[in-house]
Amino acid sequence: MALDTVTDSMTPDGLILANGEYITDSATIASGAGSLVRGTVMGKITTGGKLLKSLSAAVDGSQVPFCILLEDTDATSADKVAPVLIAAEVDGAKLTLGTAHTLASIKDGLRDLGIYIRTVSAV
Repeated sequence: MALDTVTDSMTPDGLILANGEYITDSATIASGAGSLVRGTVMGKITTGGKLLKSLSAAVDGSQVPFCILLEDTDATSADKVAPVLIAAEVDGAKLTLGTAHTLASIKDGLRDLGIYIRTVSAV
């Protein structure tokens, strides 16, 4: 996918910041990943290339943040194809991080991939 066609039907929730420019793709979420919510930071398994929630202590490659999940997805018992965000400016407060990750620990790696985390202050 190029520029977004998936989120046209989603309710705006502030995950993607106002400039509106973002790029999506589809990816396979690995069976056993569980029930994941929009905004979850995902990592890519080195062998096979499927995605899991990025956990700092993982040793399969998924410990490295790779993209952000764009739709709630249940991959508890089967692989699921889901839309993911691969380039955008996002509100860090809207992200769901895996165990031991912080915004500071993922910020530089995601920036290198084209995902910029911002802190949006309440008005």
